[in-house]
Amino acid sequence: MRPSEGNTTNRNRPPGPACRGAPAFPGLPWRTVLLLALSYCLPLQAADLIDVYRLARDNDPAYESARHALEAVQQRIPQARAGLLPTIALSGGNSRNRSDVDFGQNAPAQDRDIRSWNWEVRLTQPIVRVQNVYARDEAESLAEQARAQFDEAGQELILRVAQAYFDVVAGEENIAVAQAQLKAMEEQLALARRGFDRGTTTITDTHEARSRVDLARAETVSAQNDLETKRAELEKIIGELPPSLAVLRPSSVAPRPDPDDARAWIGQARENHPRVRAQEAALRATEAAVRKNRAEHLPTLNLVASHGRNKASGSLDTPSDYSTAARSNVIGLQLNLPLYAGGATSARVSEAIAGRDRTRADLEAARRQAATEARQAFAGIASGLSRIEALASAVESGHSAVEGNRVGYQLGIRINVDVLNAEQQLHAARRDLTQARYETLMQGLKLKAAAGVLGEDDLMAINRMLGQGKSGWMPAYCE
Repeated sequence: MRPSEGNTTNRNRPPGPACRGAPAFPGLPWRTVLLLALSYCLPLQAADLIDVYRLARDNDPAYESARHALEAVQQRIPQARAGLLPTIALSGGNSRNRSDVDFGQNAPAQDRDIRSWNWEVRLTQPIVRVQNVYARDEAESLAEQARAQFDEAGQELILRVAQAYFDVVAGEENIAVAQAQLKAMEEQLALARRGFDRGTTTITDTHEARSRVDLARAETVSAQNDLETKRAELEKIIGELPPSLAVLRPSSVAPRPDPDDARAWIGQARENHPRVRAQEAALRATEAAVRKNRAEHLPTLNLVASHGRNKASGSLDTPSDYSTAARSNVIGLQLNLPLYAGGATSARVSEAIAGRDRTRADLEAARRQAATEARQAFAGIASGLSRIEALASAVESGHSAVEGNRVGYQLGIRINVDVLNAEQQLHAARRDLTQARYETLMQGLKLKAAAGVLGEDDLMAINRMLGQGKSGWMPAYCE
């Protein structure tokens, strides 16, 4: 009998073993049902570093604030440039005047009701206004400072995201280490109990093993609490928590700096750190502010042109009541020569000079701080790589020590404390190795940030070192 004949109740059932307890989809073709079942049963893809960074770029309030701060400062450029461009103004008026007018000479008083209106268009074009030129230069320098500060905010976002991400995945791996340690201690406790029941070990071994189990359980709880704190920090940056995060593959190794020369990185940091570039732009702005305030002593020259009309229905000045209408066209130069402003201009010049000197000192401080950060990060990479190598060797030796002590304990040539100590040292080395690997990657990002070259490409390079972590949420019927 062909599949299309006979009982049709199983016609839409997907071939092969189905997921236990999977939901039914009556009336759908079996291929559609299979695809839906797979979509339910496959584990969710773990979010990686780039996914988290892009979430942070769209949701982090501090980065959003820095973006709007840049937009606000950039508007100072057209405001300052407006001081060199012409201004056009239109003014006008409409009035009514009712008066009793007495011109004397035995003339009777007259009651006059006069309506008048006028309008004028005036253009003013600065020709010589040196302080406005310096004001434009100051605004452009302030915009450059804001751009450098925004670049620094972008680098700080990358560092904050990477640190929070590494803290979470390292915390998850620390929990795995703590759980493995707890399991090993529980196994050793069970072994000590069996030995005591057989009379081959003492009660002290059992008590010692139980103590280590309790300590391992406390460390597991502490690691879980620490992980929750780290997850809260990451959530504060990106606004939401992915179900799982990709972790660093065991074969991944942090690269050495390129170039592998501390002096080259320090020199670049002194010149290219965003904070240094911001202070350099601030220094140019204060120098322009000094010139701008000094220029307040200089004369200004404007070109002025106007066109207008006015009309009145009568007159209050002459016995003859007649209407008037006039049209005017004016063009000319307007010179203004400041003579004395009560000392305000000189005080502003002195204030600007003091601000310039302070900014120059801040620039040198920024250069020294950038050099220090580059030096520390470079040293952190070197020491981190050495530490990773040593800890990897310690983990490998720790495995051998644990196996050897276990065999020795079973043969009666090792005591229970030796096994417990070997287990504890092994798991401590594993935990320290995890921390060292992520910390070394972090130092590499800090080195590039100090040099002012940190960007999304650096996160992508690290992202290629990550592999899928534990799956996140999965329906119960797919377990």
